[in-house]
Amino acid sequence: MPQRILENLNVRAFDRMPSPEEVHARVPLTRKGADTVYRKRTEIKDILDRHDPRLFLVVGPCSIHDPIGGLDYARRLRALADEVSDTLLLVMRVYFEKPRTATGWKGFINDPRMDDSFEIEEGMGRAREFLLEVAELGMPTATEALDPIGPQYLGDLVTWTAIGARTSESQTHREMASGLSTPVGFKNATDGDVEVAINAIRSAASPHSFLGINMAGNTAVVRTGGNPYGHTVLRGGGGRPNYDSVSVAMVERALVKAGLAPNIVVDCSHANSSKDPTLQPLVMADCVTQIREGNRSIVGLMVESNIEAGNQPILADLNQLRYGCSVTDACVDWGTTEEMVRSARSILREVLPRRLA
Repeated sequence: MPQRILENLNVRAFDRMPSPEEVHARVPLTRKGADTVYRKRTEIKDILDRHDPRLFLVVGPCSIHDPIGGLDYARRLRALADEVSDTLLLVMRVYFEKPRTATGWKGFINDPRMDDSFEIEEGMGRAREFLLEVAELGMPTATEALDPIGPQYLGDLVTWTAIGARTSESQTHREMASGLSTPVGFKNATDGDVEVAINAIRSAASPHSFLGINMAGNTAVVRTGGNPYGHTVLRGGGGRPNYDSVSVAMVERALVKAGLAPNIVVDCSHANSSKDPTLQPLVMADCVTQIREGNRSIVGLMVESNIEAGNQPILADLNQLRYGCSVTDACVDWGTTEEMVRSARSILREVLPRRLA
């Protein structure tokens, strides 16, 4: 029986993808960019280790679809970050990959032209260019690691990584996280199960061996030493939020019982706000109040924010898209973002240093 009728029956083509080395050579890391990534990773690790009393805030668009608008946002966020740096470490949310329950736009890397042409080589190169430009502004970035090959192309430019609610239970993503050079936040499952994230943290902290690619693009057995900076991200689920003080206390206990540091990041969006961006300020205010009243486990917050509020559908004529407005989940606008961040800083400025006492 011919082998050709047994393999790749549903594959239409294998298009060559440049190796990570080739993409790095086209868009090389600069000294200034490297300095930003190194310093900010260290600062987040210090927060997780309780050597730095500040909170880190992952703030930015649900997804990047327009690099020009994204850089406009990055410049605004950099100015705000400098203003509040004594209390808050701002990290720009730069998400290029979008997990889908069924179908939809899969993100800038997968489809940079937003027309189902799937020019992945172009998307990867432009994504690297964008991350480098943001790093050279002095702004750290956070992203979701969805494709296990992606970090070889972009990992040197990322400061913090999320493993999403749909993939925290995935062995592939736990193994990948064990080798990432960034701190990694594991989200609870879409049904609200936090045990999934706790098990993921434990798994990623251990050494693993798995199939992947090396920088030359060759298939390799990747052997990792484990990532000690995993932590949980509460995003709600099953139709209910889980940022309230009771939920947070229960997660603290579960982390300690598992022998893990009680480090919790609260995602103010997704199920915690019922995907209503106008509720994100209320979620953040509640978490800030918990910290003011003595909570020590909340070390970070996440906010979906853009220049303009809300979201919009992807149009056939991309020139008709509203500038600075999300094409995925709805976001709060820039003015609201400034108010949320400045309010948190004002309330917590004298409170957070007590955490180290």
